[in-house]
Amino acid sequence: MSKVPKLVDLCLAAVADELLRGDDNNDILLVVYELPSELFDSLLPHLPPLALQKLQENLPFDFSDNFERSNDNHRDCRKRRRYGILDTAWQALYKVRWPDRGHLKQATAWLDKHDQAKCDSIDNWEQRYWETHLQDCVDAVAETALLPSYDGSIGEIQIPDAILEQIGCKGHLINSSCNCLKFAYHCQRFGVYARYIRLPNALCVTETCDLLQSSKLEILELQVIKSNDHVEGLCKLLNQNSETLKSIDFIHCKLSPTFINAICDSLQMKGLQTHGVEHFSIKRSSFLQADSYPIPVGLTSFLTSGRSLRSLTLSDDQLGRNFAKVIFNSLLDGSSSISVLDLSENNISGFLFRFRWRSSDCSLAIGKSLQSLRVLNLRGCNLVQDDADCLKHALIHMPNLDNLDLSDNIFEDGIRSLISYFSEISSRDLPFVDLKFENCELTCNQVIQLLKVLSSMKKPLNVLSIKGNRLGSQIGGPLGKFLCSGIFALDVEDVGLGSSGFMEALKEIPKDLKLKYINISNNQGGMEAAKFTTSLILHADRIVAIDARFNLMPMEALSMISSAMKASKGKLEHLDLTGNSFSVFVVAIDSLTDPFKNYPKI
Repeated sequence: MSKVPKLVDLCLAAVADELLRGDDNNDILLVVYELPSELFDSLLPHLPPLALQKLQENLPFDFSDNFERSNDNHRDCRKRRRYGILDTAWQALYKVRWPDRGHLKQATAWLDKHDQAKCDSIDNWEQRYWETHLQDCVDAVAETALLPSYDGSIGEIQIPDAILEQIGCKGHLINSSCNCLKFAYHCQRFGVYARYIRLPNALCVTETCDLLQSSKLEILELQVIKSNDHVEGLCKLLNQNSETLKSIDFIHCKLSPTFINAICDSLQMKGLQTHGVEHFSIKRSSFLQADSYPIPVGLTSFLTSGRSLRSLTLSDDQLGRNFAKVIFNSLLDGSSSISVLDLSENNISGFLFRFRWRSSDCSLAIGKSLQSLRVLNLRGCNLVQDDADCLKHALIHMPNLDNLDLSDNIFEDGIRSLISYFSEISSRDLPFVDLKFENCELTCNQVIQLLKVLSSMKKPLNVLSIKGNRLGSQIGGPLGKFLCSGIFALDVEDVGLGSSGFMEALKEIPKDLKLKYINISNNQGGMEAAKFTTSLILHADRIVAIDARFNLMPMEALSMISSAMKASKGKLEHLDLTGNSFSVFVVAIDSLTDPFKNYPKI
């Protein structure tokens, strides 16, 4: 027998329905505002988003002013309290509709900061709710707009029923004159809340600019821009938001010099030969004639005139060495204080040959952009030994660099130049935080030298990844000693440790490690890998996550590890044992806990 609803619940549901009807009569609002606190609080969980928004929009007092005032009279206290309650109600609606938004399910990406779970500080859940809702509408509309057979108005495309029901659009409650079925309604009603939006090429049209006129976009992600029509509509949108845009991301685009020039010109703020963009990114795209001279004038002008520019990403864009060289020259001539430069996944070997800092008077050639650089990503750039020698000279002129990714490059003996660089900066006060040499075909002797230098640094490294280098079991002892240096996160996946390597590493590690994360997967360590894991669980009090997949651990290892987990008083939240003989996946983590919260922030 179904539970009989309480009379008060029925009344509250009726009030919610009345708020949704869209009538001009605001008598119901006046009644709601005068409800006792207990009933007002009880009503909020019954309200769908449209009703809650109507309640909030028509409040007869200024929330913001009263929230900030320190007046302690009874009425103002109630207003401030209700401001917080309404925001909590929006937060609850957001988490019910998008329970997994912003959370990663795997712990294998802990060393990749771009994939870390992000815990944003949100102080306006209403804004976040409608912004995310609008993005859902954009994604749904794009499915129709992208059809070759569709040639109608974007604004006339209907929103799916499933999305409409999420916000309270139910047929019998919506006034017949309401246009909430159409995309135009959602842009005009909720566009004012949009700060971030992701647009496919089919929506980069003039009509979209008109629909989003009330928006003050700060972050814009563009997908598959490749024709004049796409660029024309996009430029109007960029120009419309040029004073607020902070971050622009192009993905899977084909950009000719003409396109680039038009895009960069549209970003200039009105009346000024500069722009306010802080983060500019072009990924998995192509520049037509990328390795010819000159590169698009608009791009060089964009780089040299942007005083606000903080990060530049040109990743997997089929760039050549000449293009990359001009990018570096532009940064030297620029007025920005760029802190992040990502040129990864481009074939740019030789782009540093005969560069300006090789001259006798280097101080005249070095602009402030490279001196402010903190993060440099040259992963997968086909760099070789000569590049490593040139890179050392470049790194010397980056005194604030603390994050370097040189993975997937075959440096051979050139690694010695880079080891020499770390030796030279070992005494500086500014710590070097994050270093990656993954899949570089390093030898065991080279890595041993590197570990010795890194261990001697005045301030210890936070993160080191050398996975994918076939180092052999001889690296076990040096790795164990390196763990004593104060490293927070270490990735040694697939380096060939084997049983003897784990045994030697275990002999060297103390019981007071600062280690928070380690990846020892794919090392075929057998029982010795299980003993190493057990020791970390028992004695590394700060460790948060261990990845020990595919290590040929026998069945008896499971009981040993389980016993260690029960006896441990540490902070372990995640343990991955996938692919061992017992074929289980063990997670030592509360389902409500964010497994990334204790990872060292870089």
